[in-house]
Amino acid sequence: MSLQTPVNTASPAGAVILTGDRPTGPLHLGHFVGSLRNRVNYQDQYRQFIMLADAQALTDNMDDIGKVHRNVIEVALDYLAVGIDPAKSTILIQSQIPELAELTFYYLNLVTVARLERNPTVKAEIVQRGFERDIPAGFLVYPASQAADITAFKAGIVPVGDDQIPMIEQCNEIVRKFNRTYAQDKDILVECKAIVPEVGRLPGIDGRAKMSKSLGNTINLGASADEIRAAVKQVYTDPLHLKVSDPGHLEGNVAFLYLDAFDPDKEGLAEMKAHYVRGGLGDSVVKKRLEGILQEMLAPIRARREEFAKDKGQVMQILKQGTATAREVAAQTMDEVRKALGLSYF
Repeated sequence: MSLQTPVNTASPAGAVILTGDRPTGPLHLGHFVGSLRNRVNYQDQYRQFIMLADAQALTDNMDDIGKVHRNVIEVALDYLAVGIDPAKSTILIQSQIPELAELTFYYLNLVTVARLERNPTVKAEIVQRGFERDIPAGFLVYPASQAADITAFKAGIVPVGDDQIPMIEQCNEIVRKFNRTYAQDKDILVECKAIVPEVGRLPGIDGRAKMSKSLGNTINLGASADEIRAAVKQVYTDPLHLKVSDPGHLEGNVAFLYLDAFDPDKEGLAEMKAHYVRGGLGDSVVKKRLEGILQEMLAPIRARREEFAKDKGQVMQILKQGTATAREVAAQTMDEVRKALGLSYF
């Protein structure tokens, strides 16, 4: 399977979109619902930069840097497998663009430690990771780093989950402060708008609030047919639905949440829901429908992934070329920022 070389694509009205992932493990159905399938559509509408945020991933993975290195190529394979086209979207590796680190350094002078600690997203993730007061400084300053990522490419649109909206708000605070303080004739940095996907966060197969690699409750995009079958059998349904004749409940029922996300037959699904609620429909029937849909959806993705994986060197070349294209854009923004700060001496 051939891979096309990335090109410097234009976009309607100059709209630029930035999105990406931390390469800490293979991507799963939660990523597919929350971002990946939208990115395939976005690449025909916007100039899209997709970042493999390996540097950011190191902020809480310095004890296992190999995990990050290995998953750069694995996540790239997932991108290509779902239909992200490097001729339309620029795929880049964050750590290979030093301008991002330089921008972060300057932005840190525009925020306070107290403001960083008040960021709801940062606070929640500190608790989630059990850092308490032993917070890696690189992790704490993530809002400034993300602002650098966004503004380097002058992205006006950033797709995020609703839990990430505070990060976008803080990015725009930095943009406004920089422009107000240092821009002379016209704004240098661009404010961005968050886009939250219509389908919200997908719960894990165990019913937890989030499908997460670290919790082991995912269905990966590259999962085999047997792995999909085994995972669907474990999908959380209604614990009160003990007998087929019992009325079932839809709220919190992961099987139906997944069907809502992936079943194209909405009319047939509505009938199944009504049957389940009034009783007389077993969980095994619901799961059989879900498995069939997931098997059909993931089989071609898995096949494309396996084909791309036969030549990882070519995939890495795609990343190298995409990163070079992205660095040209970031370098131009960096030049403007340096001039505004009076740092262009020569």
